[in-house]
Amino acid sequence: MIDLEVTALAKTFNRRSIFRDISVKVQSAQTLRVIGQNGAGKSTFVKILAQVLTPTSGKVKISRDGRVMKSHLHNLIGFVSPYMQLYDEFTAEENLLLSLSLRAQTVDSTAAKNLLGRVSLGGRSNDQVRTFSSGMKQRLKYAFALIHRPPILILDEPMSNLDTEGIGTVRQIMKEQQDRGILVVATNDHSDLEKFDHQVDLSGRP
Repeated sequence: MIDLEVTALAKTFNRRSIFRDISVKVQSAQTLRVIGQNGAGKSTFVKILAQVLTPTSGKVKISRDGRVMKSHLHNLIGFVSPYMQLYDEFTAEENLLLSLSLRAQTVDSTAAKNLLGRVSLGGRSNDQVRTFSSGMKQRLKYAFALIHRPPILILDEPMSNLDTEGIGTVRQIMKEQQDRGILVVATNDHSDLEKFDHQVDLSGRP
């Protein structure tokens, strides 16, 4: 059982308030959609949830089976975004194995190969990422985010750069995450997440 609780969250850049006083609680098998016009702070908000940025005030609390988790939170979170950087000089498989190594988890080449096959990159597992198209890199980001089987999956503009096949794969990934953990999606496209349990609207928040 995993819980994600946001309390009175606020973020300011250069004295400009991006958003403030955001509170929401999401539990296992629940979804959160984050919406708002361009510049409202959707990407900033999900970066804070993903532990990439720190809030100006407020807090993000993750609990597992009723116990507040205070360390190694990156092991509980998978994050996909258009601005996320991969290691271009490494192969696709090396990227996934590095992800496991950085999390001090068992390096599993078989799991990496299987996951690359699922996102239609099985035939390119030994190719350097620098040779990949933007759509292929987006597919690899999903594999990178899922290789450690995170209970919380956070997606910023989930269908960015994907073709029809890729969109279908991502929709299946999202459905599976909804069944087994927490899914957070930042998007203004209502078709990306038609069913959701909670919503944060950042429009007009500053």
